[in-house]
Amino acid sequence: MPGTTPDDILGRAQSPSIGGRPIRKDEIELDERGIYVESWLPERRSRRKPLLFVHGELGGSWLWERYLGYFAGRGWEGHALNLRNHHWSRTADPAELSFEMYVDDVASVMARLGPGVVVIGHGMGGLLAMKAAERQTLAGLVLVSSEPPGELRLPVHQHELRDIPELYGKALIGWATLPERLQRDCRDLSIPDILRIQHLMGQKPHESGRARRAVLRGIRINREAFNDVPRLVIGGGLDRQVSMETAERLAEWLDGQYEPFAAHSHYGLVVGEAGFQQVADAIRGFLEVNRL
Repeated sequence: MPGTTPDDILGRAQSPSIGGRPIRKDEIELDERGIYVESWLPERRSRRKPLLFVHGELGGSWLWERYLGYFAGRGWEGHALNLRNHHWSRTADPAELSFEMYVDDVASVMARLGPGVVVIGHGMGGLLAMKAAERQTLAGLVLVSSEPPGELRLPVHQHELRDIPELYGKALIGWATLPERLQRDCRDLSIPDILRIQHLMGQKPHESGRARRAVLRGIRINREAFNDVPRLVIGGGLDRQVSMETAERLAEWLDGQYEPFAAHSHYGLVVGEAGFQQVADAIRGFLEVNRL
């Protein structure tokens, strides 16, 4: 587009689609942990359960902006945390961070919001949500292209673990390439979507290699923690990080509802301007059926 700058594109992409009721924004800070939670709330309080959104590797509350706007505009309060050393949370030494520390972050926010919260996790955030739910009571669980637990993983080769540096960035997950090349694999994302994701993933490696190695080795999950909790698992057909087959196996293992989206990629399920609402509609239907 003539006269369009990258900043213009990023600015437009960051504006979530908001329909329905008026909303207001707030924040929660857990000073003792250095955790910042971005909150989008309906103008009027409702009896719906609060939603806690948990991002995965290299993410932040920015990942959930479209969802926050969608659900706040329809009566749900939404809270998107930033794990330590991510986005607006306090800077920490990523070499000292671990999967267990991230679980502590999620569990602390769950405790702050209370036992009636519905947790929605993406990628590694889904695995963090499952592990945190072993400690804190929750009302519902939604896993969007979630990393699977150790019970569903094949043994990892040692050379794969050695190849993961102590700190890593978007290059390790294939996001440090040309936007046009990424769009060939993620056909549900626009160029503005891709530019925004690349920008907000950060320019320097800052993610914990220790946490990624723990995920690959296999995080064991107590499935009984979800026996009385409504469960929804979502998978994407264009997902190159967590396959749709893996998502379906996870749903079967959890004995939960499964919703496949064949034309969606890993990030398109959450941030894709053209397709996120289809996924959000499915989650909304799940919440309404289960009176959450």
